[in-house]
Amino acid sequence: MQHTVVERELELNLVLSPERAIPVQARLVYRTNDPYAVHFTFHIGSDYPVNWTFARELLVDGVFRPCGHGDVRIWPTKVDGCSVVCVALTSPEGDALLEASSPVVSAWLERTLTMVPPGTENDQLGLDEALAELLATSSDSSDGDC
Repeated sequence: MQHTVVERELELNLVLSPERAIPVQARLVYRTNDPYAVHFTFHIGSDYPVNWTFARELLVDGVFRPCGHGDVRIWPTKVDGCSVVCVALTSPEGDALLEASSPVVSAWLERTLTMVPPGTENDQLGLDEALAELLATSSDSSDGDC
């Protein structure tokens, strides 16, 4: 099965305080062979990028209304008259509040939703084909002995 990747480089704002934010380079990645997830990679000036993976559905919902709880919370808002999506991340290493351009995130999400419409994610996993192959292989190698 052919798998596709939808990527988008973007600049986010890491909110340090109500008055101060710094730009952070990031990459959004969606893989059709991991159809329920979106992957964020943040380049924060350290030796290694920071990676977060969470449900695509959470990001889709967060573009329109506040959602999530615990480690990942997402909500839409306006900053200086511009539509943004806020992503609040919590980990044992600390918390981060990031702001991304809502039109940029929405356009990227639209590409993923066109590629794998909601409700068809399971079709991308190829579980039925893998199970059929496994069952065919096991019945071919079975010689009737226990």
